[in-house]
Amino acid sequence: MSLTPAFTALGSGPTVLLLHGIGGGHLAFAPQVETLAAAGYRAVAWDMPGYGHSAPIEPYTFKGLAQRCIDLIDALQCPDVVLVGHSMGGMVAQEVVARHPQRVSRLVLAGTSAAFARHGSGRSADDWARQFVAERTAPLDAGGGMEAMAQTLVPRMVGPGALPEGLRLAEHCMGGVPEATYRRALDCLTGFDRQAALAAIRVPTLLVAGEFDRVAPPALMRRMADQIPDSRYVELPGIGHLMNLEAPEAFDGQLLAFLGETAGRSTLH
Repeated sequence: MSLTPAFTALGSGPTVLLLHGIGGGHLAFAPQVETLAAAGYRAVAWDMPGYGHSAPIEPYTFKGLAQRCIDLIDALQCPDVVLVGHSMGGMVAQEVVARHPQRVSRLVLAGTSAAFARHGSGRSADDWARQFVAERTAPLDAGGGMEAMAQTLVPRMVGPGALPEGLRLAEHCMGGVPEATYRRALDCLTGFDRQAALAAIRVPTLLVAGEFDRVAPPALMRRMADQIPDSRYVELPGIGHLMNLEAPEAFDGQLLAFLGETAGRSTLH
């Protein structure tokens, strides 16, 4: 099996690489792939290692995930790339920028954070991590499969303005994730911390939050934006954590506007 992650691609032009979250897969960015291709970009959506037809990695770490992302960028033969990361994919994107800053021209971070555990919640990071993992494995621990997990979790993650079709696609994506991969990705997630690297991000960066996102709340993403020198922050009203599927038109509009406004401007001077 190839070590280069599996992916889907559409269109031609500057490359935009889309990195899905823990319950996703390349289909989780299906609306964005079509929108970007129609707008003159080469849209590439990967299957993170262990997802879809992508080989798993051992150990399952952000260092390894970032290296597989670079392997894919190399395979795509693009000197630099726009990275769009949602949730855990946003963490992978931050890891790539921290380790290989010269390979990324612009960055979009959606519904993600710079460290796994929220601060200021009144609980220790360990307590918050344990609760997070317990909530996201409870259906599996009770004997259900990933489809049952998706039907339980997805409705809890969205806002009141979510598009029903987007929810169905989100449930389909999560339901298809191998249970072993999901558990390993959860374990990997709990150790992420790139807070100290935010100020070193030197490319134009868009941060997108959902008004009702309880995983990566707007206040958390605003604080991230405050620490990234060349950044802008937008918040989608009525939307939760799965923003690009809940409100694809609004999300895509913000994405295309950012790409258009920052074209040809890849680094701070």
